[in-house]
Amino acid sequence: MAPIMMRQATASTTVQQAFTPVRSVRANARSVVVVKAQAGPAPTPSASARSTVVPKLPPPVALPTKLPKKEASPYDVLTLSTWLLKEEAKGVLNSELAIVISSISLACKQIASLVNRAGISNLTGLAGAANIQGEDQKKLDVVSNEVFKNCLANSGRTGVIASEEEDLPVYVEETYSGDYIVVFDPLDGSSNIDAGISVGSIFGVYEPNEECPLDAIDDPTKMMEQCVVNVLQPGNALKCAGYCLYSCSTILVLTIGHGVYGFTVDPLIGEFVLTHRDIKIPETGMIYSFNEGNMDMWEPPVQEYMKSLKVPENWGGKPYTARYIGSLVGDFHRTLLYGGIYGYPSDKKNKFGKLRLLYECAPMSFIAEQAGGVGSTGEMRVMDVMPDKVHQRVPLFVGSRKEVEYLESFTKKQH
Repeated sequence: MAPIMMRQATASTTVQQAFTPVRSVRANARSVVVVKAQAGPAPTPSASARSTVVPKLPPPVALPTKLPKKEASPYDVLTLSTWLLKEEAKGVLNSELAIVISSISLACKQIASLVNRAGISNLTGLAGAANIQGEDQKKLDVVSNEVFKNCLANSGRTGVIASEEEDLPVYVEETYSGDYIVVFDPLDGSSNIDAGISVGSIFGVYEPNEECPLDAIDDPTKMMEQCVVNVLQPGNALKCAGYCLYSCSTILVLTIGHGVYGFTVDPLIGEFVLTHRDIKIPETGMIYSFNEGNMDMWEPPVQEYMKSLKVPENWGGKPYTARYIGSLVGDFHRTLLYGGIYGYPSDKKNKFGKLRLLYECAPMSFIAEQAGGVGSTGEMRVMDVMPDKVHQRVPLFVGSRKEVEYLESFTKKQH
């Protein structure tokens, strides 16, 4: 029995020895794996493991380079106020000038209402006085002048006001900042009021002359002299110009030196709404707007020019067409949209012309040039004329570029 038991013990010991290395290998393997996991990244899984563990992603979708264009809405309107804010954001104008333009638009809406109710409110007829030029003032001339003055003064951004209806420029004491100089004809063509024909307002805005400050003067006489000096600026110094037409609709056309834009009053909301974007006057237009009743008093070159327009053979068998309202705003507005030429030359009665440089000729010429047209005195560019008095008059020829150049080919021959 003893040998048998010894053999069993030996066998047991052998089995234990056989299994001991396996356990130590496993333990060592586990320790090695742990160390490797701590020392560096885990081993890369096989391709079959990747295909089962990580799903295949779809290819990336390219983003559009441009957003889709927004469809126009019939209810999307751009008011004058919004347009001014956008121009201010572009850096085209500052907030001070925007306030001045807004105050002018308010004056225009008030005057439009007065014009529409003139016959009902007893605003037709003469006011019983004459202005500085000796012209009889209509009742609506006086009222419109007051409306403009009040709106500009209340804006707090206007330092000096010069009007056709005022003998001298008016200094505004209520200004807070800006001190802009505004020149205007409150109601151009007022002789047409009683007949219900279209009339309008014309305005121009200048910056103050830095060499002639107004706030440091106590003497009223010197103050007035400085006001005049500030007002007497050439048209090329204009910061803004425009006109408002009172007709079947109320249309405000203006420029701030970056194109010409037109706004029409929407009676449903009582606001000026953008209706004419970046107006461009045609280069030619076979329409002339002159008061031919004065033709015999014109200078010979202008007479020759006018005769040439009426010869059919000069223009392919069809002469020019005459259109004349007698209101600068109405005649100019038609010329701006359709092309042609508007003219008021000097004559034996008005040797220097009839229209005023500061608040009629210069603003209209600024608008014409911004629309691609020309404003001329027949001898030189209107915008370059330096005024020597507030109510200075000059001849005016304004409209399509080629039409004005054709007129100058006659008027510049004698010089």
